[in-house]
Amino acid sequence: MPLNTRVLLALVCVLHIGLGALLGLSVDEAHYALYAAHPDWSYFDHPPLVGWVQWPLVAFDAPTWVLRGVPELLWLATAVLVFRLAERLQALAPPRAELTTPVAPGLAGFWAVLALALAPLLHVLGIGLLPDTLLVLWTTALMGRTLDLMDAATVRRPLPWLALGVLLGLAGLSKYTAIFAAAAVAACLLMAHGAALLRNAWAWLALAIAVLLVLPVAYWNHTNHWISFTYQAKHGAGGGWQAGHVLRFLVVQLLVYGPLLLWGWSGLRQGVARTSRSLALFFVLPFAVMAVLAGGGTSLPHWTAPAWVALAPFAGIGLARAMRRGRRGVIRGLVGAQALLCAVVLGLMLTGGLPFITSSTGQGNSAAPSNPFADLHGWDIAGARARALAQQQGLHSVAVQNWTLASRLGWYARPLPVHVLEDRFDQFDLWAGDLPTGGDTLLVDWSQLGYTVPLGAHGFADCSLLDTQDVQRLGHTIATFRFYACHRWSGGMPQPHLQGVS
Repeated sequence: MPLNTRVLLALVCVLHIGLGALLGLSVDEAHYALYAAHPDWSYFDHPPLVGWVQWPLVAFDAPTWVLRGVPELLWLATAVLVFRLAERLQALAPPRAELTTPVAPGLAGFWAVLALALAPLLHVLGIGLLPDTLLVLWTTALMGRTLDLMDAATVRRPLPWLALGVLLGLAGLSKYTAIFAAAAVAACLLMAHGAALLRNAWAWLALAIAVLLVLPVAYWNHTNHWISFTYQAKHGAGGGWQAGHVLRFLVVQLLVYGPLLLWGWSGLRQGVARTSRSLALFFVLPFAVMAVLAGGGTSLPHWTAPAWVALAPFAGIGLARAMRRGRRGVIRGLVGAQALLCAVVLGLMLTGGLPFITSSTGQGNSAAPSNPFADLHGWDIAGARARALAQQQGLHSVAVQNWTLASRLGWYARPLPVHVLEDRFDQFDLWAGDLPTGGDTLLVDWSQLGYTVPLGAHGFADCSLLDTQDVQRLGHTIATFRFYACHRWSGGMPQPHLQGVS
């Protein structure tokens, strides 16, 4: 690996470690950290590996900055594999007449890593541990093993197949969408070897290993009435399909991953051997499915992260060759634009939205926070305050009115159980259950997603405000927490109402 690539990786690592030490856990990060605090064979919304890999650190009560070393190591391993895969694909490519001098060793890999480093959303996966952080690593590793097994000699050896089976199993333990990577593996190998693949005993052994590794997920679902599979099926189905949603999805994808990765198509067409082009299925299959799901309004931007990372090696080849063809001005302009966008987004995460969002401490007319960057600040202090107030008032649990508010309090106020009062079933119902009828609790409200206090026939008999706590960034209040002692829960309530919404 050349010096420029090592320096780039070192700079990104320093950036991630620094931000990871300064930012609080996001809603998803805290949720998956709670997986580790409640070890199980699987969970309501995802397979278990994202919790398992954190379990030793959580068991020893490691601080946040230590926990965030896990996603950083995974991001770094992914970048190294992308570098190596870009270099391998470049070496396998036939020379082209229009290139007067060949692409220097290490150049395609450098551009592949740079395209990753300049994709704003991929920094989120390097700072915070999500199932996608794991899946992008396994996807890249699966591409490398698939490329190996596309060779006529390697396909007859057992060790590459054993490694493939383990990687497929780890991917399946990370996220259900690993099925797209598995489908890409199967398609690439069938295209390379045809029906002879089905007579390869080592291929069936690899499949058996993968199935064995994901059995914990099937076992947990079997003992829990298949609720995870049912939830994911409904979650993916979404609502009415609209072409406008797909267009919005494509625009968002371009913004959060950046146009540099689109050079992957140039690399595929002109810089990769024909026998290797089927690896593009690692991008095409998941991206196409997510685009279709987006039409129903259910596809989130980070769901396509494994697809874009799979395109990165080809983008590195395309960018390296484009620089040789005199397109340096365009590429340097895009590098500068994406670097600026990354700096702005990461800076806003650090400042809580300041200076661009300065007057929003909460809202009452939308189900989404009016300042999304405020979501990363103040929950640790709120959790500590909730523990103290609960102890003072003799309360033995915390309650919130939306599941997205539960994970941070569940993490920072642990070991207090968290009850979610809204009328939906989720992982917190499995961990804490419903608040018992007649029960007392500490109700916590957050101004960025504020709700009216539930009282009466579908709420509590009485609630008294105990304390308020402002969250400050750069001298500005960006959110406020309110803590209520609530008594005698009625046992049920309609959908909670946002403040100001009838």
